[in-house]
Amino acid sequence: MKYIMAFVWAFFLVTMLNYVAGSIAGIPTFDFMAGIVASVALGVMIIVISAIIPDGEVADL
Repeated sequence: MKYIMAFVWAFFLVTMLNYVAGSIAGIPTFDFMAGIVASVALGVMIIVISAIIPDGEVADL
């Protein structure tokens, strides 16, 4: 379930960022496909980073 929600949140946030940045830049058309590609890449990065980070506490040295 956490993988599905990672992709859903990545999709929503990247699509919103794509729309707002395009509006600020004055781009007349909204490119939906670019948002999908970027959100898939972001979702995969989030899942990989969460797999690398340890779950337990780190011991003090």
